[in-house]
Amino acid sequence: MSDRFDIRQDLEPGAPEELVTLAERLLDQRPLPNPVFRGELRRALAAQSERTRPPERVRALIARFAAAGAALLIVGAVSAAGAGPLG
Repeated sequence: MSDRFDIRQDLEPGAPEELVTLAERLLDQRPLPNPVFRGELRRALAAQSERTRPPERVRALIARFAAAGAALLIVGAVSAAGAGPLG
């Protein structure tokens, strides 16, 4: 068996050797997906990650929204105090 994975680490100490042999055979004979399928999957996942990527200037957008919110809070506080445009 290859060194990439040792099934014996996952088994109890008294596991039968037939079980180890079966696990090694299944691991060695595991089929790989078709290269066409893998390529299509890679392109689909890459396209999906492009769509879910945040906008380029996220920090600037966050700063603008935070400034607008702070300005609204200040106007609301001043108005609640009886002064300002809504007082």
